[in-house]
Amino acid sequence: MGMISEFKEFAMRGNVIDLAVGVVIGGAFGKIVSALVDKIIMPPLGWLIGNVDFSDLAWTLSPARVAADGSEIPAVVIGYGEFLNTVIQFLIVAFAIFMLVKGLNRLARRRKQEEEAQAAPPEPSEEVLLLRQIRDSLQQQPR
Repeated sequence: MGMISEFKEFAMRGNVIDLAVGVVIGGAFGKIVSALVDKIIMPPLGWLIGNVDFSDLAWTLSPARVAADGSEIPAVVIGYGEFLNTVIQFLIVAFAIFMLVKGLNRLARRRKQEEEAQAAPPEPSEEVLLLRQIRDSLQQQPR
């Protein structure tokens, strides 16, 4: 089997296609979450704290300055505001995935219970139970 046909067989497997679809949808979902955090959640949160824009929060370790030769040396900054935004985005994505998996597990449990209910034989009727009792009592009597 040639390398191209092997690759074609690999690429056309259901799992690979499902993974590709998941990556594309995940990328789009990531953009939605980024917009949600950056444009909807963080502005009111910053306003409540005192008109703080989280993306601008940073610790300046060394300010920008001009070197002896006239070139500009940029500031050395730790941008923890962007980090906070990213952490909040992660928490939203993790919660959304948790809720999705929880829903899928609930559906799987329900389907399994339905299958078990269908597979279990129905309870015998009262007449059948009485007939069994009569049969058992007749078998226990000495002959």
